[in-house]
Parts: sequence; C-alpha cells; structure tokens
Amino acid sequence: MDSITALKNHLANNFKGDVDDGDDTLEKFSHDAGLFLVRPKIVLFPKDAEDVKTVVLFVRENKKKYPELSVTVRAAGSCMVGGPLNDSIILDITRHMRGIKALSKTVLGGQATVLPGTFYRDFEPEAAKLGLMLPCYTASKNMNTIGGMVGNNSAGEKTLHYGQMEKYINSLKIVFEDGNEYTVKPLSKTELDEKIAKRDFEGKMYKKIWDMVSENGKTFSEARPKVSKNSAGYYLWNVWDGKTFDLARLLVGSQGTLGIVTEITMRLVPIKPVSRLFVIFMPDISRLGDIVNDILEFHPESLESYDDSTMNLAVKFLPGLIRNMKLWNFLRLAFRFMPEVLMVLAGGMPKLVLLVEFSGETDAGINQTILRLEKKISHYGFKTRRARDELDSEKYWTIRRESFNLLRRHMTGRRTAPFVDDVIVPPHAMSDFLPKMRKILDDYKLLYTIAGHAGDGNFHIIPLMDMGDERNIKIIDEVSDKVYDLVLSYGGSITAEHNDGIIRTPYLQKMFKPEIIALFRQTKNIFDPANIFNPGKKVGGTKEYMMKHIARS
Repeated sequence: MDSITALKNHLANNFKGDVDDGDDTLEKFSHDAGLFLVRPKIVLFPKDAEDVKTVVLFVRENKKKYPELSVTVRAAGSCMVGGPLNDSIILDITRHMRGIKALSKTVLGGQATVLPGTFYRDFEPEAAKLGLMLPCYTASKNMNTIGGMVGNNSAGEKTLHYGQMEKYINSLKIVFEDGNEYTVKPLSKTELDEKIAKRDFEGKMYKKIWDMVSENGKTFSEARPKVSKNSAGYYLWNVWDGKTFDLARLLVGSQGTLGIVTEITMRLVPIKPVSRLFVIFMPDISRLGDIVNDILEFHPESLESYDDSTMNLAVKFLPGLIRNMKLWNFLRLAFRFMPEVLMVLAGGMPKLVLLVEFSGETDAGINQTILRLEKKISHYGFKTRRARDELDSEKYWTIRRESFNLLRRHMTGRRTAPFVDDVIVPPHAMSDFLPKMRKILDDYKLLYTIAGHAGDGNFHIIPLMDMGDERNIKIIDEVSDKVYDLVLSYGGSITAEHNDGIIRTPYLQKMFKPEIIALFRQTKNIFDPANIFNPGKKVGGTKEYMMKHIARS
C-alpha cells in the first residue's frame, strides 16, 4: 500500500473535510504566483483544527514507513516564491477554515480573532465598520488571506508607518508536530519558567528555544538585518527582548515550516479620517535617495513608487486595470489621466513616480504638511501633483497595486519571473544602488518593471522571460547571485516581504554567516525533527531542486 492510499483509508473515518486527488485539482495546486511547478499527491480541505491535527498525526506516525510524506498548508496561492508548493500533501485552509470569530474596538484600537483562511478582502470591510484596519496589508490584498500574511510576515504600502505583520499578533493557535494544538502568546520570564518546569512537549520546546536565544543574543543581534523590513530566515532575534519571551515573533514569517496556524488573534489600529495623496514625477533617479530622505522628515503614512515600464503597461492596458468598475467610473477614471497624458506629451514619461500619502485628523493639517513638503523639495525641479479626491488617488494606487497582475495577464511569449522581486536596501543608498542593479538586469537584456516601497528602500523587480528557453534558467541563478551580492554590499536583505520559499532559501547562506544557518537548522529540528512541515523552505532548499522545478512554460 502506498502512502496516499494509506492516508485516504485513515481519513475515511477520521476527517470531516474534503479529499481530492483528481488531475485538475493537482494541477491547480502545482502552482502559486511564482515560477514553479511542484505537483502534490493529494489536496485536503480541513473543516477545523481537529482535522489539521488528524493529518499532522498521521504524517508524523507514518513518516518512517513513508519517508516521502510531508504536509504544506496553503491559503490563497498568491505567494511568489513557491512557499505553498509540495510534492506530498497540500492542506488548503480557504474552503472551510475561514471567518471572523471575534472583532471588537478597544481604547487604543481594536482586536480580532480570525481563522487563517479568512480573505483580507472579506475582513477589511468588517473592520472598517468599527473604524479599524490591519495596516500591514499587501498590494495583493484582494487575493491574499490573513493566514498567508502570518506565514510570510506580510507588509505593504502602509508598512513605512505601521510595520510588518509580526507587530500585530496578540496570540496564535498552532498545531505542532506532536499533533496537538497550542496557544502561543507573549510570556514574562516568570511565565516562561513555569511553562518550562512542566517538562512536557511544550515545555521542552520552550526550553530549547530559550537556551538558544539566551546563549546567542550577541550573535543574533549582529545577524539581524539592519533594514526596516525583513522576511529572510527565522527571526530568532525577535523572540526575547530582555523582558518578554514571544514565540509568535518566530512563528510569524516561518512559512508553515514549524507548525500549522489554526487561529489568529491580532491587534488593529484606528483608521485616520482624512487621507491625501501627493505625487512626484521624477525624470531620473539620480536624486532618489535625497528626495526620499527629505520626504521622510514629514512622516508620511505611505511612500510608494513605480517606474516608467509600469506606467507604460498601465496606459496600454487601462481597460484591464479597471475592468471591474462600472462604465461611468471607467470613463471618469480614464478622463482623470489627461493631466498625465499632457505631461508625457510635453516632457516624456517620468522614470519613476513617487506616491506620498499623508493621513490625519483634518484636511487643514494635511494640506499644511503637503505645503511644507512642496517647499522643501521645490529645488529639485520635479513636476508634482496633489490628488484632488479619492478617485484621483485611486488611479495611482490601482497602477501600483496591479502592476504585477498586469504583467501576468497580458504578456504573451514571456511570463512574469519573480526571482529578485523583493530586495531592500537602506533608503539613503537607493540612488547608488538602483542604477547598479538595473545595469545587471540590462546586461542580460531582461525586460522588467520596478515598483515598490521607496520609503523603506524595498523594490519589487519583475522580469519577463521565456521560460521555455533553457538559457533563461541559467540566467535566473546568475542574476540572483549578482543582485543579492549587490544588495548585501549595502547592508540590505534579499527579501523584505515575500519570504524565502523555494526561490530564495538556497541563497540564505549569502546573507547569513554559517553559524546562523546552523541555528536556523537547529530551530527547524526543535519544532519539526522529522521534517514533516513544508520541507525545503527556510532550511534544506537547494539550487538543484529550485532549477529542476521551474515551470518551462
């Protein structure tokens, strides 16, 4: 009897959810939004945490008999790095494990408890009814789930002001490798000692992590990336701050490699009542670092960017951008682009567009801030524009948020190839870094777009490549090596938001010293000694596996 037949027999009387190993389903779950093709053996749709526990227990107890068994949790599949792909069992949480269990307003903001398969697009309007938001949403917020945001330590356009997902977790429920569900939350040293003293599975796990972080504090402090965002590696430097031991700060961003999250309780922030967008059109990027640092003095809520290639795509495929809008909105939005059309006719397409968003309590206060900013940056001589209203702002945000989808939907003969899609350097280094990075891409004659979070120095570079051409497989490795070497020479991170997955795990040894890589392996072994959870991500991934599984179409 093979492993999947044994699993199906076991689940027949022990699993309330759905089981599917049909060809169409396996094909669908062989891909995410990235480059890879990894075909699973079976896809399971658990009803609840008890179903998750059933699957984890089966895999753990049968791992020796069937070494190929492992389980990868999957949400919306919007990951760009191969994070939710596995050639064994996929556990899809979006069919049944979704919904808001609790949502309330507090003195300082709010709190919500949700199931991991809850789509952000469903959560956002419910939180907004209470004047609240989860501010670390991504550009793909209409597709992704909150569980996926936890797995990748997501961030987005408001991260400049609010920070990444890890800052908003109050507690997690998670199934560990013993097949039991545990609640993970911040602990005082006294509470930690009490948990360790029990000497049970949980206590032993906490003891091992405590020993690791307490013995390697200086090592972790030196290894911690010195940029505002990072999703590379395991965040061992976040677990202990000298007062609080918080295992959730390690589990967030671990891509389901340490356990499977079954419930999320998170902190929310109030929505500021007034928001205004100020747009800067840059004819070149030689002064990018300077102007970004000038803008940051005014504490914007967002500072985003996209390049001329993205703008050209937006003009070419404008109907696709707003295809879901009513006709009158389409016509109004198209008309709203006339100032930009006239600007391009007069002076050419800007090399970079900066979106600077300010939020606050009053129009007067925000307008005063924008006036002071205009005066501060007037010596650059760049064209600028204040968005007149929400619809005027929407056209810019639509381009920024939909830039990747534009490429995916409309390119023929080539496909999006996100492999250096999430680099980050200190903002002051951007003017020096970007031309060097572009030269690497241009030397290989790649077509690409650049968009991202200029305020953080975080850019998403999306090449367009014919993956049927074997030469491009080699280019992916060569360009990755060169770009990551450049990023690290500026003290940056190879991934700020999108995480490691299949595409970046092999390159973590570039970013971290051997002793840190060894501690990553030790961490994985503490939580998952049999390697049953999402293998090959964070630790154990190789270039050979990566190259072999790139989809050739």
